[in-house]
Amino acid sequence: QVQLVESGGRVVQAGESLRLSCAASGRTFESDAMGWARQAPGKEREFVAAINWSADFTHYADSVKGRFTISRDNAKNAVYLQMNSVKPEDTAVYYCNADRSLLNLERGTPVKYWGKGTPVNVSS
Repeated sequence: QVQLVESGGRVVQAGESLRLSCAASGRTFESDAMGWARQAPGKEREFVAAINWSADFTHYADSVKGRFTISRDNAKNAVYLQMNSVKPEDTAVYYCNADRSLLNLERGTPVKYWGKGTPVNVSS
């Protein structure tokens, strides 16, 4: 059974940092693009960041550019999201995802693999 399991979400103060992790199991994702999306209360799910299979290309939503950093460790079958200088508007459930196409991750569909999410709550 293929699974993406996120961890690291918690309550933080604005301006602080936190790191989300996503552990993949059931198959290797070393040939896939991996990424993060988020869904805030009452809003649609949106793209946050994506990284290609070889980790030499990354793409970010404008709202997080310069504050968030995506990385991956293919040996561990994992992807990470370092979140710095967080803002209250970063409050959301954060989802890990994976697909052969990084463009699909940017678009949000069709994405083959999704995790169940980890909540991040940023207080002001």
